[in-house]
Amino acid sequence: MRQNADRQQARPARVSRAVREFLATESAGAAALFAAALVAIVWANSPWSAGYNQLWSTATRLSAGPVHLDMDLHQVVNDALMAVFFFVVGLEIKRELVDGELRDPRTAALPAIAAAGGMVVPALLFVLIGAGTDFSHGWGIPMATDIAFAVGLLGLFGRGLPSGPRLFLLTLAIVDDIGAIAVIAIFYSSSIDAGALGWAVAGLAAVAVAWRLGVTTLWVHLPLALAVWYFTHESGVHATIAGVALGLLTPVRNGERLVHRLHPFTSFAVVPLFALANAGVGIDTRALSSGSTARLAVAVVVGLVAGKLAGVVLFTRVAMAAGVGRLPEGMRQSHLVAVAGVAGIGFTVSLFVAELAFPADRELVDAAKIGVLAASLIAATLGALLLRRVQSVGGERGGAQRERRSRRRTTGA
Repeated sequence: MRQNADRQQARPARVSRAVREFLATESAGAAALFAAALVAIVWANSPWSAGYNQLWSTATRLSAGPVHLDMDLHQVVNDALMAVFFFVVGLEIKRELVDGELRDPRTAALPAIAAAGGMVVPALLFVLIGAGTDFSHGWGIPMATDIAFAVGLLGLFGRGLPSGPRLFLLTLAIVDDIGAIAVIAIFYSSSIDAGALGWAVAGLAAVAVAWRLGVTTLWVHLPLALAVWYFTHESGVHATIAGVALGLLTPVRNGERLVHRLHPFTSFAVVPLFALANAGVGIDTRALSSGSTARLAVAVVVGLVAGKLAGVVLFTRVAMAAGVGRLPEGMRQSHLVAVAGVAGIGFTVSLFVAELAFPADRELVDAAKIGVLAASLIAATLGALLLRRVQSVGGERGGAQRERRSRRRTTGA
């Protein structure tokens, strides 16, 4: 009994350390992500832009025995390396569901509802702006929040904030990831090959049995994971979903060790490589010269900037008024507005969905990416200003309280 009690007491500390480590890695990774995106944009708009396009169209062959996959370098990054990123996302979701903020439905309810608002309202605004156009299928683009950029911005401009807003944003972003994964799996996968999908499911079942039997060796799980990824890729379901599924099947204890090893790799290598491969869009007004492409970029910007802010704040306040939940300790309404502004940074997953939404139309992809880049810059600026304002007001309030306490002590003396 004593040992069980000790374990229960140790759990919050372990989870707290895991969250702090996750936030620290995301904050540092945001700098690498920003640098890679900047390099891609400058390169794609330089006299050497042809080299940028040639690099990512380089043909590659992935072979393992009788299995051969012909992909270009861009597909290797988006389909293979990003599966590792989504595997880490799956591990984080599993940890939050078992040991973290999502474990208690009452605690998770409010940021989960906020995340729903931050997905639904941007999608609705996008559909309204794009009604009757050939790009309305891209409604999933403004639904995402980029955890790395959002957490990085919060770390940079919100250093004096209490832990409540940070945990609220982290939980919101994780639930947002769950929604983005569901949207990709259901709406942005190609025609399904039932046979290949069946083999992928069988591979996942084998992984689950291996974990159940206590098998942890890499030489069992790695071949199974590669097989699941391959058959998912061949089935028409986007291959990154395999990463999520494998992460959700991993026990939390093993998952924490994997996150510790893989999270720096995905934050400092995979995601920056993805940005380098996908953010290189020629910033040319001619790219938005047609009514359709210009309207698409506007729809993305309005969805991410205005939709995220309005959706997160509106859904949260309605939920609080209905008594569904309350803000974390130390978090005020002004913090909520600032967090909602930061949530409009939808960089990584938004770019990813843009590629999936318009696979046969590069003009629409480029217009959507321009919208994502512009929206992320606007949301980052807005979020930074709101965070500065919250800290300024909080500092003034804190100073006034200290002054009143000092006067009371002086009077009492």
